Amino acid sequence: MTAPGVPESGHARYTYRLRVSSTAEKALLAEWNRCRWVWNQCVATSRAAHKAGEECGPARLDKMLTGWRAEHEWLREGASVPQQQIIRDFAKSRAKALKDIKAGLPMRQRAGMPKFKKKDRSTPTLNYTRRGFRLKAGRLHLANDIVLTVVWSRDLPAEPSSVRVYRDSLNHWYASFVVPVQAEPLPETGRCIGIDWGVKEIATTTSDAHDLAHPEYGKKAAAWLARYQRMMARRKPKRGQAASKGYQEARRQAAKVHKKIARQRQEAARKWAKRIVRDFDRIAVEDFRPRFLAKSTMARKAADAAIAAAKAELINMARKHGRDLRLVRPAHATMDCGQCGARTKHALPLSERIYTCTACGAVSPRDKNSARVMLIRAGLDPAGVDRVRPDYPPDSQAA
Repeated sequence: MTAPGVPESGHARYTYRLRVSSTAEKALLAEWNRCRWVWNQCVATSRAAHKAGEECGPARLDKMLTGWRAEHEWLREGASVPQQQIIRDFAKSRAKALKDIKAGLPMRQRAGMPKFKKKDRSTPTLNYTRRGFRLKAGRLHLANDIVLTVVWSRDLPAEPSSVRVYRDSLNHWYASFVVPVQAEPLPETGRCIGIDWGVKEIATTTSDAHDLAHPEYGKKAAAWLARYQRMMARRKPKRGQAASKGYQEARRQAAKVHKKIARQRQEAARKWAKRIVRDFDRIAVEDFRPRFLAKSTMARKAADAAIAAAKAELINMARKHGRDLRLVRPAHATMDCGQCGARTKHALPLSERIYTCTACGAVSPRDKNSARVMLIRAGLDPAGVDRVRPDYPPDSQAA
């Protein structure tokens, strides 16, 4: 069974920096303004349909896009492909939010409904399918005669099926190609590992040599980030006024710090994930969704840990190298014993870091015990369990 959020097809993204001329950038921003208008129209239409008790699916929005293009000449001047793709993105976002609502998830855990994209706060992002772009002489040609120079840091392994052109917080443009990839199997080791996510340590495993410590990249850069944010606060323009050069420079420096932190987190997670899949054939991972931590007293440290990024890198690396990765539900993981399967009568407070089983007397660090529980629930280490709770059969989801 495929884990939630893990695509079955063998595709990967290859991202490259773009060299964009002033003419090309003007054309890209014009395309984005049209797509942003289409998105906002979809949001308004969806809300009106919801109040009226009507359906608002992609087919209805596609028909409305045809009418909008016939009505507005400035909209017809743009390519139809990115406008159609923005409707697809809207439909996926809305469907995900409705699915979470029907599942009864609490507000803090479910995806929000699509909102309006504001001009000064939305990031330009354009998606093109195969009929909306082509590669010729090392350059990217988009619909509507937009030509971009790609910095080819590596070769594409296959013909791309789609491309996403976007601008980051530093005003750098990138092209992200989706290409089919083949699995790269690694030699079998015959070993398995259980992984439990945390805040003090990002990942605690059943192998002491493979734990992922919390590097605290955000905490180390906090002083520089606070300095630039104070500069922005002092130079913040009044409503309706243009931002000064000092404000723009401070904003750019703050964005550079955020970008550096994100890259450090991604690199550390990627290196750790590569070690895991190289040394273990079967991996049991806690299917942990850390969104609720954003409203707890551990919000700052949890955000700096970037657990979701580490989990995503591990899933992608396991898929790339053909490893057996299983996502395991985390309910009561800190209450069950990793040796006998017995469960404590009460939930353990966070201050209690040592787990002591009242049934078999096993004593182990709390996170290490949870990592072993992940192995048991995934069915990867059944021989080491004397007694497993009958209501907890192996229920993992293979990624």
